[in-house]
Amino acid sequence: MDKKTIIGLLLIFAIVMGFSYFNRPSDEEVARYQAQRDSIARIEAAQEAERLAAERAQAALRDTAQQKAGEQRKGAAQVFFAAGEEKNLVLGNDKLALTFNTRGAYPRTVQVKGYHTYYGDSLFLYRDEPASQLGLQFLAGNASIETARELFVCSDASHLTATSKGDTARIVFRLPAADSVGYLEYEYSLGYGSYAVGWKVRFVNMEGQLAGSARYLDLRWTMRSLQQEKGAKKELEYTTAAYYTTNGEYEQLTPSDKEVEEKVTTKVAWVAYKEQFFSAILRNPDGFEQTDLKVNLADGEGYLRQFDGVYLLPFAGGKSDSYALEFYYGPNLYKTLASYQQGYEEVVPLGGWLVGWVNKYVVINVFYWLSKYISNYGLIILLLTILIKIIIFPLTFKSYLSQAKMRLLKPKVDEINQKFSRKEDATKRGQATMELYKKAGANPLGGCLPILIQFPILVAMFRFFPASFELRQESFLWADDLSSYDAIVHLPFSIPFYGDHVSLFTLLMAVTLFISSQMNYKLTSSSQAQMPGMKFMMLYMMPVMMLFWFNDYSAGLSYYYFLATLITIAQTYFIRFAVDEKKMLARLQQNAARPQKKSGFMQRLQEMQREQAKRAKR
Repeated sequence: MDKKTIIGLLLIFAIVMGFSYFNRPSDEEVARYQAQRDSIARIEAAQEAERLAAERAQAALRDTAQQKAGEQRKGAAQVFFAAGEEKNLVLGNDKLALTFNTRGAYPRTVQVKGYHTYYGDSLFLYRDEPASQLGLQFLAGNASIETARELFVCSDASHLTATSKGDTARIVFRLPAADSVGYLEYEYSLGYGSYAVGWKVRFVNMEGQLAGSARYLDLRWTMRSLQQEKGAKKELEYTTAAYYTTNGEYEQLTPSDKEVEEKVTTKVAWVAYKEQFFSAILRNPDGFEQTDLKVNLADGEGYLRQFDGVYLLPFAGGKSDSYALEFYYGPNLYKTLASYQQGYEEVVPLGGWLVGWVNKYVVINVFYWLSKYISNYGLIILLLTILIKIIIFPLTFKSYLSQAKMRLLKPKVDEINQKFSRKEDATKRGQATMELYKKAGANPLGGCLPILIQFPILVAMFRFFPASFELRQESFLWADDLSSYDAIVHLPFSIPFYGDHVSLFTLLMAVTLFISSQMNYKLTSSSQAQMPGMKFMMLYMMPVMMLFWFNDYSAGLSYYYFLATLITIAQTYFIRFAVDEKKMLARLQQNAARPQKKSGFMQRLQEMQREQAKRAKR
């Protein structure tokens, strides 16, 4: 260490020591600080005493509640006789595996065979969780009974697996009454090749054990849904509760980040706890008298929503009350759901009455037909897009011709506008313009109507692809799952409203949309006056908005829009090459010069316009 370094270190030490000396607190400041510390200590001690008192009070309340629960359980024991021990049994077929426990006698886990989560794990609709329960609630003796907590006896487990067509697996649980005469019985059945689980509930000779005044039973079904897919954010948007009334009306609770609940007083045929691609459905052929539904965000990593439903069943006293219920545990495949003929297919979001028919009668059938011959869904989407574009090509051609006619007539329209430039000549200007269009055979709305007709198809595709089970975990090119977003780049940060990845299909869609918008703007701007800011909206704002909006959406949807826009661009170039606008202009001029016989409607319209002009002069 040289001399300069030593001197420098000494100077730094001297500065630090001097700073500490001149900035040390005075005796008065030390006293004030100590008093402040003592005051804080006293406050903290008081808060700790309050906390301990609150804990003791809560403990006392828990003890009281446990005591009351124990009393109720003692009362329950006077009604039901718990025999046997807790054990698990599995009821299964080629589609499902349901694990039951004699405690509660309800499915603790439901596995859908043949499917996996995005991460490769076996797919469960729900697992054995305290938040997932199924059972009846009613009064018996001096106690409130919850069958989900009672210990049943498995009375028949002789055939637990359906192994061939026509075979039906069956399991029976009984909750015996204390008098050894009556009992509550659950019977579950599962046929081979089926996602439907039959659930028969029987009260046998229980009229003396149950509250005679009770007219209804509460059936409570709670479930905590698991994350199954790649895009948890989008999966959450599709995960909600829905119901189907006996009148054939389908309703669903709006997904939210907050608690959503609904009391349904109309008779409900079935209730669905639906996810993006799978559903658990409970059906009552006689209908639930009243339904109370509640949906929350689920606690814990890997969970989406917590479902809680209470369903009212009529009750006649317990002598021979019985209910034939049914569960559907399986995929949201439209044709699979429709095969049960119970309206289950309503859980698939097709777009409502306005556009749903496009998906129901066209898109789904084309998908199923093409999938018989082609296994790659990227190619299926390509063929579907080409087929749709071929079908609507006459409309596209008509739209282009209409725009071309308006563009060619623009100089004549400008002459009319110049001739009748005064404000009071607006009526005459409109009459002259309409007369020109009529003589030339041009329709100002001809370019808009085909676009309006195509609009339901665009909306239908928007609803179909994100919820299409067929695209689930199907890969194409760089996309590993066409039902979720494709990511060619994962960003080390998240951009607001965009995300933390770059979707290439969305990027390609935005680029083709920009090119298509530029072409359309050039075609329409020369034929009619554009509103201020229209160019900016069409050319720049719309592609950027689509880029942000679709980055998190289904890759299949972005891929379809990209293909559709690309084909539209190609069709536009083809039509421009095929149509001779010079000949079209000559025909328009010939039509304009030819005397036209006015229709009765046109005569009345012009007469009305003349009357309006006369009144305006007065």
